[in-house]
This record gives sequence, structure tokens and C-alpha cells, in this order.
Amino acid sequence: MKYIKDQENLNEKIILLRLDLNVPIKNGIITDQTRIDKILPILNFLIKKKTKILVISHVGRPKGKVNNKLSLKPICENLEKKINQKISLIKKDVFKLKKEDLFKDSKDQVIFLENIRFYEEEENNDPNFSKHLAKLADVFVNDAFSCCHRAHASISKITEFLPSYAGLQLETETNALKKVTSEIKKPITCIIGGSKISTKIGIIRNLIPKFDNMIIVGGMANNILSFKGSPIGKSIKENNCEAIIEDIFKFGKNHSCSIIYPEDVMVGKNKTDKAKIKELNEVKNNDLILDIGPKTIKKIKDIIDISKTVLWNGPAGYFENPNFANGCYEIAKKIIDKNKDNLIYSIAGGGDTIAFLNQINAINNFNFVSTAGGAFLEYLEGKQLPGIKALN
Repeated sequence: MKYIKDQENLNEKIILLRLDLNVPIKNGIITDQTRIDKILPILNFLIKKKTKILVISHVGRPKGKVNNKLSLKPICENLEKKINQKISLIKKDVFKLKKEDLFKDSKDQVIFLENIRFYEEEENNDPNFSKHLAKLADVFVNDAFSCCHRAHASISKITEFLPSYAGLQLETETNALKKVTSEIKKPITCIIGGSKISTKIGIIRNLIPKFDNMIIVGGMANNILSFKGSPIGKSIKENNCEAIIEDIFKFGKNHSCSIIYPEDVMVGKNKTDKAKIKELNEVKNNDLILDIGPKTIKKIKDIIDISKTVLWNGPAGYFENPNFANGCYEIAKKIIDKNKDNLIYSIAGGGDTIAFLNQINAINNFNFVSTAGGAFLEYLEGKQLPGIKALN
């Protein structure tokens, strides 16, 4: 893979820059700016190199149709303040655009094309669409790792028509993930949560041979507790997962990876309730398991203590209610303490995990926090990502 940071003579070149600015927007207001903040380094780098920057991005799933609610306008306005530069948003039909139409004003340095998913050709990975986009620029830079699991025109096909490079964020992201998948500092621990064990089985199977500890928390853990014969009340549980769970324990044993799951839990009668500590055999039929208990927290902290690398994907409990956020908080606190002394390499990923870390202002206390959802998980699963393959 070639990296844009290593390239000379970019002066006055038009850079077609693919970003992921798919941020949550409510009533025209951006509610989480994490993804915008992550792309500032590549914009500032290209501005300093005196390039002309033509940005491609998307918001939501407009399914190939123009939807003004999914315009990039609020993002452009937000970015203008952050980089202290005027940003033009071109709403004109891309097929009617020519290279000479762009950057007519010498002061223009950053131009956005409107939501690229307004064109059905984008998600269809249409080669003619990619070819047309390529004619608008001199160089292509992909700095949207979180879109790299998509075989879309502005992610994979476009590299056939322009000199193509990885951006700063994409390089950082892949380097961080390599540290937990190939350049491993052992002992290595994975804390994995979420509601469905079936959606994470590929990751678990791929990581068990490389990891020393696999800690399963959140809704996923209820399946294991039920499998082991513990009552889980009316807690969230996936059906027909017995074979998957049996496979996880067997696979863990074969590869000397410890599978850890809750030893005690925090329950409530509903999600707005107060938390009550319960041993596993004390869970009643009308109880909801909504967090891990103190014994489980201590065990996880002891494991983090002896780990050199920690990967965290998925919350330990229903952190939206502070009464059930203690598991997440204690895990985060322990990782942060180890990070301060450079005793651990830590990566966190997944929307809910990021939402929690934002809630406690801890995003910058991890070695790396991935904003990529699907791409992050598919990379960990060992799948080849179309966007990465296209750059190689």
C-alpha cells in the first residue's frame, strides 16, 4: 500500500479525498463529531501541501435518491469552523461536472461533492461512475477505513483509474489493528460485548487462536449463562445458540485461550430501575440482567493487570442508565490507568463503546479508538476488505 504522507510534489494537484463523515444528525444538528475530528489531520496535511481538495463522502442510506435531510451541508458548516476555511458544497449533478468547472476561484481549496450515495451507481460499484469521478482529479486518497468493507465505486473501483494512496487515518487504523492481529504483545485480552453472539462468532473464532483471554460480557453473556444452567430471568437472549457456545468453549480449550463470562450480575426489573447485585443462582423470573457484578469486575481488572494488549468491543452493561454503567466504567478506568504507565496497548471500537467513552471523556486515553463499525469487525474477523485490497 502506498501512503499519501510519503508523496512529494503534491502542489496544486487536485486530490479526490474519500472520507467517512457519516455522522448522526438530528434536526440539522450534528450530535457526535468524533468522525469529523478524526479527519482533521488529513485535511490539514493536504492544505499545507497546497493541494486542491475535492471531498467525497456520504450520510445515511439515501438508496440512490436525493434526500435533502441527508445533505452534507451541516458537515461542511461544522468543518469550516474547525479548519477556518471556506468550504464549497457542489449540489450540481456529478455527471455534468468537469474538472475545469472546479476551483475556478483561486481562493477555493476545499470543495465537497454532495452525498455520493445520492447516486445509485456508488453502491453498485459502477465502473463508468468511478471513471467519471476520476476525471475530476489527479490523485485519489482513501482516508475512510470505516467504509473499506464496502465494494463501492468511490472506495474500490476508483483505484483503477487514478494513482491511489492511503490517507493518514486509514494508515493509523490499519497499523493499530495489525498490533492486535499480527504484531501481538502477549498476554492479549479481548473484552467483547453486544447483544448477539451470532454476529460476533466470526471475530471470536478468528481471535481465539491469537488471544490468551476472551471475556464475554453484555447481552451476549446471557446466552452463556443460560447454556451453563444459570437462570437469566427476562434478560435479552438469542435463540438456538447452543452449538455456537459449545464451539467457543471447545475452540478456546484447543488453543489455550481462557473464555471468561460473568460470575455475578446487576439486575433490575426494567431498564430504568436501580441496580441490585445478585449471584447467578439468585436471578428471578422477572429480573433483567443489565450489568456485570463486582466479583466479575474484579476478575476482569485482574486479567487486564497482567495483559500487555487489550481490545474492547461492546459494552458490559446498559450504560445508558448510570446505575448499570459501573462495569463499563471500571473496565475503562483500569485500561486508562495501565495506559498512563505505558504498560498496555489498548484499542476500543464499536459505536456503543465509543458512545460510552465519549460520555466519560475518555476517547483520548486509549492508544487507539476506531470509529469504524463493520470494517473494524470484518478486519478482526480476518476478512479481506475491498477498500484495502484496492489500495494494495
